[in-house]
Amino acid sequence: MAKRKGPEGRAPAARARAAPRSPAGKAPSAGKNPPASETEKLQKVLAELGYGSRRELEQWISAGRVEVNGEPAQLGQRVSTADAIRVDGRSVGRAPQAGCRVLLMNKPAGVICTRRDPEGRRTIFDDLPKLRQGRWISVGRLDVQTSGLLLLTNDGALAHRLMHPSSGLDREYAVRVNGQLDDAQLSTLKSGITLDGERLQFSDIQYYNGSGSNHWYHVVLMEGRNREVRRLFESAGLTVSRLKRVRFGPVIMPSTLRSGRCLEMGQKDLQAVYQLLKLPLTLPRGRKAGGRNRSEAEKSVLLPYPELTLRA
Repeated sequence: MAKRKGPEGRAPAARARAAPRSPAGKAPSAGKNPPASETEKLQKVLAELGYGSRRELEQWISAGRVEVNGEPAQLGQRVSTADAIRVDGRSVGRAPQAGCRVLLMNKPAGVICTRRDPEGRRTIFDDLPKLRQGRWISVGRLDVQTSGLLLLTNDGALAHRLMHPSSGLDREYAVRVNGQLDDAQLSTLKSGITLDGERLQFSDIQYYNGSGSNHWYHVVLMEGRNREVRRLFESAGLTVSRLKRVRFGPVIMPSTLRSGRCLEMGQKDLQAVYQLLKLPLTLPRGRKAGGRNRSEAEKSVLLPYPELTLRA
């Protein structure tokens, strides 16, 4: 890892469809059925577009709120890009009609990543810019006590590609713990351990600095399972007292982005991210850098990153 200005500083460089029969026995659409590899389950497609969780969407389908090619959708139905999908009578587009957007948020500790909280706690969605169409989708989550870089987008396909393990994007965290690891412990955490039936490991771990009982490390994960960083350090007998994500793939946390604030990714960076992930990009019309972050909008938030070999 490259040297940083501080323990929380920048990270290193690093169709026609397979149509089920309707209850009347009539296929909703005519034409040659595509292979299964070119189709996806309907609830998965809608979830990636930000309409809700897969469980919620299964309920919508059962309630008749979703149509495919003019026919009521069926649970388990698979669709391709050639299918016309409507939810509550409104057409569903596969890409944001208003253009693809990405926000970087410096999430504060104590804020949750769910869209709604029955306990009335503050969520990451409370103060986001309003969208004329669609809604913001969180690219994964950070637990309530973890701070740092969180990506949000209005493009469900981008969110899905960023989160999916097949993309091979790593995540980097700055971690403060109450002690120091010896060489054997460092080696163990890099080679991996099994906890509760899960294989957990850091793909990289580097000591940064510290004194007394507080010491900083930078660690890298490939997926970021639930509490993985904390569980790995706990397995070595150390307690994490502060955890902050500083990088997601090629995207770094700008040092000037204050806690609780958002920054919209600039056009050049958007193009680079979509090219890296091999996705089509639709830019917002007449886009301008906005508001208080205007001076930051043209600064790149990307580090050099190896070309991805996307797995199916």
